[in-house]
Amino acid sequence: MSGTKHFTPACCLSNPHIQTLWPSLFRRPVSLSLQRERIELPDGDFVDLDWGENTHGPIAILFHGLEGSGNSSYIRGLMMALGQQGWRTVVMNFRGCSGEPNRLARAYHSGDTGDIQFIITLVKQRYPDTCMVAVGYSLGGNALLKYLGETGSTSQLESAIAVSVPFDLDNAAHTLRKSGFGIYQNHLLKNLKSTVLSKKQILASIIDINAAMNTKNFHEFDHIVTAQLHGFRGVDDYYAQSSSNQYISLITTPTLILHAKDDPFLHSSAIPDKKNIPKLVQLEVSPHGGHVGFISQQGYWLEQRIPEFLSHFLNR
Repeated sequence: MSGTKHFTPACCLSNPHIQTLWPSLFRRPVSLSLQRERIELPDGDFVDLDWGENTHGPIAILFHGLEGSGNSSYIRGLMMALGQQGWRTVVMNFRGCSGEPNRLARAYHSGDTGDIQFIITLVKQRYPDTCMVAVGYSLGGNALLKYLGETGSTSQLESAIAVSVPFDLDNAAHTLRKSGFGIYQNHLLKNLKSTVLSKKQILASIIDINAAMNTKNFHEFDHIVTAQLHGFRGVDDYYAQSSSNQYISLITTPTLILHAKDDPFLHSSAIPDKKNIPKLVQLEVSPHGGHVGFISQQGYWLEQRIPEFLSHFLNR
């Protein structure tokens, strides 16, 4: 492997919160011309796909994190990096994340693999002889690993990469109550509550809107909103069924998992033990990197490591 395999933080940027916040605070917008495609789903809802600039080549499907989208800097940065290597890229905006509320009284969640499977199958049907891989970040990475475990040898993917995954959702919710003095939790909860209010009329018959607005952490929000909207018995049932750690041992697709030991979204105790990782899954844990950060002296390391790993599949 080349020298990009091991991450070293840029000078004075080893702090996990600086690593996590730097891209959203200081990264210049990545200029890309994306082509949007609306996909109608079997249940009457929709998701929007944002296709990258390349129209030929192997295909990389990207899945963003909580409250992310095709406009997220980490998504656009990777689309540019992969595009320069010859990949055709497309990001699936989870329901309600493309700038327009979705139609149904539901949203998306960390264990929601139905739409992922639908889109992967759709793209494979369109391009049956084309190499196809997937990359998931944070929530999207958790759902991708769960999908890979559920489907096993029928994943339809040549390879996959998952970045900064909350392997244990209960651990992540507990960690985020304390991590970064609540800055991450408060920011994400504000966005989630705004989405609830934008769909107040169709959600009011299912959840207690006032209670949702008064939630103070993810555990409360997931119990009152996420679990109720998606058919779970409560937050504990949601976390138990949706955490990806129990699915990793079932993965048979060549997969790279990238994680930082100092990720402020997850306590290091929840990182899977390499002894329990199947042989086709490669777990790389860096001492530093934060959450979807990984800022090195040379720039955004994920946009070097991910294309490097996927380069082995370019000619398949």
